[in-house]
Order: sequence, then structure tokens, then C-alpha cells
Amino acid sequence: MKSFTALGASLLGLIATPVAGIALPNGLMTPNIKDIFSRGLENRQAASSPACVNGPTSRNCWSSGFDANTNNYQSWPNTGRTVVYDLSITNTTCNPDGHGARTCLLINNKLPGPVLTANWGDIMRITIRNKMQHNGTSIHWHGLRQLNSNIQDGVNGITECALAPGDVKTYQFRLTEYGTTWYHSHFSGQYGDGVIGSIQINGPATANYDLDLGPYVLQDWYYITAFQAGARAFNFGLGGAPPTGDNILINGTNKNPQGGGAYNRVTLTPGKKHRLRIINAAIDASLRVSLDGHPFQVIANDLVPTVPYTTNYLQVGIGQRYDVIITANQTAGNYWFRADPEGLCQSANSGLGRAIFTYSGKPVADPATNALAGPPTACSNPASTPKVSLSVPSAPFASSAQNLPVAFGPVAANNNLVLWTVNGTSMIIDPGKPTIQYVAEGNTSYPRSYNLVEVSAAAPWTYWVIQQAAGAPPIAHPIHLHGHDMYLLGTGSGTFSSANTGSLKFTNPPRRDVAFLPAGGWLVIAYPTDNPGAWLMHCHIAFHVSMGLSVQFLEKKNQITLPAPGSEWYKTCRNWNNYQASRPVYPQDDSGLKKRWPPVTGGLGVEI
Repeated sequence: MKSFTALGASLLGLIATPVAGIALPNGLMTPNIKDIFSRGLENRQAASSPACVNGPTSRNCWSSGFDANTNNYQSWPNTGRTVVYDLSITNTTCNPDGHGARTCLLINNKLPGPVLTANWGDIMRITIRNKMQHNGTSIHWHGLRQLNSNIQDGVNGITECALAPGDVKTYQFRLTEYGTTWYHSHFSGQYGDGVIGSIQINGPATANYDLDLGPYVLQDWYYITAFQAGARAFNFGLGGAPPTGDNILINGTNKNPQGGGAYNRVTLTPGKKHRLRIINAAIDASLRVSLDGHPFQVIANDLVPTVPYTTNYLQVGIGQRYDVIITANQTAGNYWFRADPEGLCQSANSGLGRAIFTYSGKPVADPATNALAGPPTACSNPASTPKVSLSVPSAPFASSAQNLPVAFGPVAANNNLVLWTVNGTSMIIDPGKPTIQYVAEGNTSYPRSYNLVEVSAAAPWTYWVIQQAAGAPPIAHPIHLHGHDMYLLGTGSGTFSSANTGSLKFTNPPRRDVAFLPAGGWLVIAYPTDNPGAWLMHCHIAFHVSMGLSVQFLEKKNQITLPAPGSEWYKTCRNWNNYQASRPVYPQDDSGLKKRWPPVTGGLGVEI
């Protein structure tokens, strides 16, 4: 097994100069710098043509040998640069929509947290300082592949220990993909209380545009804390449903249903094409997104560049991202941007997400515009076409596809707590003993509650049929896979059977890291087994993850890059376990994972 050593990190710091800003894309290549961090795993394309210069009329270009046609699962630039950020998480209060202040957990005292900006191929180094009083934490870099850097994935209980109050941790990884994503706490209900931020990785694009408006973060908001809302979700007497959210925030603001607060405002330049990077960072609400009078040209979903297509509406599941181009070719004035709970995906909220897009030179006022025609009629994954065409072997599917049933129910032996299960198990992990520690110790006695599935090291692809079990509430689940993009072979209603195999798409199917499992239906995915690690797959409705709707895939465990003895990774574990031992144990939900004390046992005929 391989270890990322402190020496390697130190040498890397000597050859990659920290930067405060982001340079233009041309001239990024530094061919004489040895890439220590990726240990030779980067495959650089040969520069067979002169460097193209990325600009308003040539967004497909990036740098010599790299453009929108590059297969970034295999090739990425070596920029020789490290981008450094320092983030502090604190207990505070906030009042984002004017309803009234409540307890918040914020990054650098911002909601959402700072935008982390870098270029394709850069190394990103982020120091996290846990200044919260009574909360551990871990920060997940959503959608980033973390190729051969599984221990940087930021999932306490799986890839690392939780970061104790007062402790400091540094993450470091190479950006092998480009586009729009976000970062968030993967500990309990924290991200619903504000521990979120966006990531913008500059790179080529599949259509031209003039201006980049940057990330646009959408989130649901509760006037109680996410911890309080989560506690209600566990209560079978309330139907196992969380309380309805109170509002939708857009880049950290909105008017509340009573009229206080303020709308987010965006300026459009007449005649120009604007790139907008839409992120759904909610904990419970999938959103229907549109801009009055202006269709979206979609150029990427999640971190996958797509063949451009035009739509009036987007259904944005929790955790999903869409990069869109908006052409300012309408009558100059004010237009509503809408982000409403998508009832077709069983989402609800008492507020309506609204922002005002104003043409430059016009006074800002509440718009009098109407929504576009042609709203969605079902909750579904769009049939997007990836720009880089990649296909999935179809021959092994029939013999190697495995089932992952998703079920739901109360546990009578534990005061009727409500749980979700995947493959018969409701995941419970220990933030002080992650899966990677078991791997490092050569200990294969993984607790059943870790819901661990070993992926065959011999098979180049793995296939999964995710099926909602009969009797489970008919809810659309946004399923997120860590460490990989999912190849979406197909989806449908009812129960999957061999009769559905003919409808599956193996030739350049849609790819993304979050996809809807339809209410009462099935989702078939595949991915290549090319990234050693312990990778979580879970529903991104935070309450469902806390209630157990997770599974982890252990992939090529003998090739995982493990933490070096005596490294910060082990110090973080010691500090967390010392912190836990010195304080009373509280009931605690973990968003994406969870820790319940005492452990829940019995009921449903499964170990939980």
C-alpha cells in the first residue's frame, strides 16, 4: 500500500507557488516541474497543435494540448501552481432573509462561505479551523474525483476522523476536472446551518460566452436549526418527514414570506452572453429553476461538460450543478429569477426563491414578468449528452449487476425512530474510527453498520441497480456518489427486471455525480473501478442520510494511498477521540453518515 508522505507535501510546496488570484488560462503549463503530488499518475496530452487562447469566441480552448475535447479522466494540465485558502468555522447568528436572527455555523463569517477559485490542473490546499464550541466537523469537496487521494475526500467515519473543536486540518488535492461544484460539512446537520461554499474551477467550455457571473448558490432555509429539524424527521409519529422549510435563499439572501429581507440582484449586459453556475446546496428541497424571458443554454451538469442544449427550466436536485449561458437579448428591464421547491420531486417549502436580474443602465425594481412556458411534467434526469463520448461495456451487465434496495420503516424497539436502509442496513459509523483506519490496520472485520461493499478488484467496471422497495414512501432521492461520476444507464418506474435491460443506454450515457432515483422506481448506474478508496454513496437529502440512506464502496483496498504514520491524519483522530472521551456523549446525527448514542438495534429484521 502507498502512503502520501509529509516529505512529498513539503517538496510540493517548494515547487508550487501559492497564489492569491487566478491567472488567465494560457501559459499554464510548466513542463519542467516534476509532479510529486500525483506520483506520475497525470497523463499529459501531447501538444500536437499550437496553444489556443481561451476567450469570448474560443471558450473551447484552454492551453496547449488541452481543450473541451480532452478526456479529463485521463489527462489534465500540470500548472505547477498551488492555490491556498484558510477557512474558519464558527458559531454565530445570522438573519439572511430578515425574518430574525438564529444560530448559524458559518465559514469565515459568510453565508454561503467563500468562493474557492482555481484553474484546471492546479493543486488546492485548504486549511480548516474548527472554532465551533460543541461540534466536530469534516469538509467534503463535493464532486471532486480525488483520484488516488481518497483520504482528502472529507467524510468523517469513512476517509478521516472528525475534526474536534479547536483543532486544525489541511486538505490538499489536485483538480483533475473543471467546472462548478461546492464544499460542505459532512458532519451531522451542519451544512444546513451554513457550513457551505462554492468552488469555481476555470477551464474550457462547450459554448462561447462573454461574461462569467460566477457561482449561484441556492439553499433551503429553516427558522429552526438543521439539528432541530433533523430530530423531528426521526419521529415516526410525525410520519418520518422533516418539517417544511421556511424559505429559499439565493446567494445567501431573499425576502421572507412576510416581506422583509432583500432579493439578490444580478446585472446583465445587453447583447452579451453570461455564464451562470447554479448550485443546489439545500438539505431537503429539489428546485425548479428558471429566468423569465430567458432560456438557459446548458453547457455542463455537475462537473461533466455537455453538448449544449436549450431549456426553459431546470430541475436541480440537491447537490447538483448546472452551468448555463444566458443571452441578454430581451427588452431592457428587470426579470424574475425563480428557484421554487419542485413538487414533482416531492419537495416543499413555505418560501419562493426569487432574485432580480436587471439589464445594466435600468433602475432596479420588482419585475412584472411572467414565468416561461413549458414547465416540467415529471421529476427526471435530463437526457444530456456528454461532450467527451465515453461508453460502458454492455456484455458484463447481465451477469455482474448487483441490486441495492432502498427501504424505510420504524424501529419499534427504539421508540419508533424512523430509518432508511440500503441493502438491508441503516448506516451508522464511528467518527473516531473511519473505514480507512480499518484498511490501514489490515482489519477486515468491518462493522455491519458501516454498510460496506467491497468492489471486485478484478472487474474494470461495476454495475448497480438501485431500487426503491415496495412500501417505501414514494420520494425522489438525489443519489450522490463520491470518487466517481456515475454513468446513468437508465431509470424507470416500478421494479427493474431483465425486460428493462433493452432500454439501457451503454453508448455515451449521461454522466454526473448526483442523479434522481425516481419515486417508487429504479436507477441503473455503472462506473469504472479506477480510483482506489472508500467511497460513500448516499441520498443527498440530509435528513435521509442521517436516517441511514447510505452505502460505501471499498475499491481496490490494496492500492489505496494511506496516511503516513505520524501524519496529521492520525493526530486528528487522536484529538477527536480525546475530545469525545472528555465530554458527555450526546445524540448526534451525521449528515451523510451519522452517530447515534446509544446505537439503534433491532427491528425491521435488519442490523442497524
